[in-house]
Amino acid sequence: MSESAEAAAPSPSETRIEVIETCTRMAVHADRREWALLSGLFTEKVLLDYTSLGGGEPVQLTPQEIVDAWSATLGGYDATQHLVANHLVQVDGDRAVCTASFQATHLLSSSLGSPLWTLGGDYRWELSRTGGRWLINSIVMEATWGDGNKDLPARAAG
Repeated sequence: MSESAEAAAPSPSETRIEVIETCTRMAVHADRREWALLSGLFTEKVLLDYTSLGGGEPVQLTPQEIVDAWSATLGGYDATQHLVANHLVQVDGDRAVCTASFQATHLLSSSLGSPLWTLGGDYRWELSRTGGRWLINSIVMEATWGDGNKDLPARAAG
């Protein structure tokens, strides 16, 4: 490797920060309903596994399909806040795995009963470095607890 290539390569700490930043941006852009920015965080196909929440099978979606699905569900709430913490990152060349704990609060004021539904658990993201950027190619969400009005997701969706 040439000296200029070595100088341009990010340090392990910089790489870790870039990976965490990408994963955190997923939550921030979803909460802010910044759908165009959200879609830019994903590879051409993304494996989504949210089966711990409602069963079913993992699905492989394009960034636009993710945005369409999330805007239909999250967009029905008055507000959402996905807090992500305790990141652990493993990097192997141009591939990375990031795990983190999350707490997601959903607000729907017009609902019957409590206006809040909160969910907690763990995320596992797989990422690949493409064109110098870390992009998400797999998301596994493992819900481990929930509190509040469990009817809110159905009410927000329609």
